[in-house]
Amino acid sequence: MLGTIGAWLDWIGVAVFALTGALVAARRQADPIGFAILATTTGIGGGTLRDLLLGAGPVFWITDPVDLLICVGVAMVVFFGHPTFPIRAGDGRRRRVIVWADAVGMALFAVTGAEKALGAGAPAVSAIVLGTMTATFGGIIRDVIIGQVTLIVSGEIYITAAAFGATVYVLARLTFGDALLAACLGAGAAFGLRALAIGLGWSLPRFPPSPPDPPPA
Repeated sequence: MLGTIGAWLDWIGVAVFALTGALVAARRQADPIGFAILATTTGIGGGTLRDLLLGAGPVFWITDPVDLLICVGVAMVVFFGHPTFPIRAGDGRRRRVIVWADAVGMALFAVTGAEKALGAGAPAVSAIVLGTMTATFGGIIRDVIIGQVTLIVSGEIYITAAAFGATVYVLARLTFGDALLAACLGAGAAFGLRALAIGLGWSLPRFPPSPPDPPPA
């Protein structure tokens, strides 16, 4: 198990995802409550779904509110610190921060989500699926709340990158038995694929649009 290192990775992932939620709230000029809600749902949404599906007891943030406090704290830092925060440069720069922060959080959560699933006794395939859900569901909730097209239908290599990272982690964990090595390999694989997709403009093929209806006879 990753132990203390896993806890730190989880907290960093929560903070980074909460940051993306707060930055989206900034784009929408939300109030402090809106900041807190978007940061919290983005930060803990994926882990909540994972714990509910595992059915291994109370959801993690109910028994230990540290993750909630991290989310709200990040939201308030962004809201009240906006005069000196770098996102004041404009929406384009703000979006770049969101995209790259999202990539970091996704990579960390793909690993910690799969690790927690393995620790709860889930088989390898289920652990990969749960790692992918942990890494992506918070961002999906965030996009649904603000009425934005989610990454599921946008063609972005995002969920694919999370699944790749979770797969690398699980395979390395079962092969080498070293959780830290597996975490480095899995997170690196997820972030590397996402970074290449961002930098080179890679995307998944999309279903072609329907042809227009023929004119009436």
